[in-house]
Amino acid sequence: MSDTLTTLATLVGARLKDRGVKLAAAESCTGGWVAQAVTSVPGSSDWFERGFVTYSNDAKREMLGVRAETLDRCGAVSEETAREMALGALAASRAQLAVAITGVAGPAGGTPAKPVGMVCLAWASKEGAVDTVTKHFSGDREEVRRQSVICALQGVLERTGEP
Repeated sequence: MSDTLTTLATLVGARLKDRGVKLAAAESCTGGWVAQAVTSVPGSSDWFERGFVTYSNDAKREMLGVRAETLDRCGAVSEETAREMALGALAASRAQLAVAITGVAGPAGGTPAKPVGMVCLAWASKEGAVDTVTKHFSGDREEVRRQSVICALQGVLERTGEP
């Protein structure tokens, strides 16, 4: 794991532990990389609750409760789907904060409307706040996925910042 990911995962862990908050991750294009990054930190069982790798639309529906209507109307790569993934991860876990990632990592699968490198992320908290963002990352599949994980962890830090 890169120094950036190690540093971010360590910071995320310290912040969540200090606040008594547990994290859940719902991942599609990153294939569990967020969960791998955070569980590489010793003591992560204190603050990482669980991860969901929901690569297929069926998995998104069955494990996270993403609505078929959302997938049909907006597609798997959309802020709407990321939002429902994050909310579903909260509902299906004991976490107080969830992050979700869905995107087109490439090298194939992109369209003019949803090109390779387009990634939608969402962060949801038990308090009811949900934030979504769409990013356009460059590079090969590995780079798109790595940048997605970094963005997800930075978002967790932002949402657990100093009071």
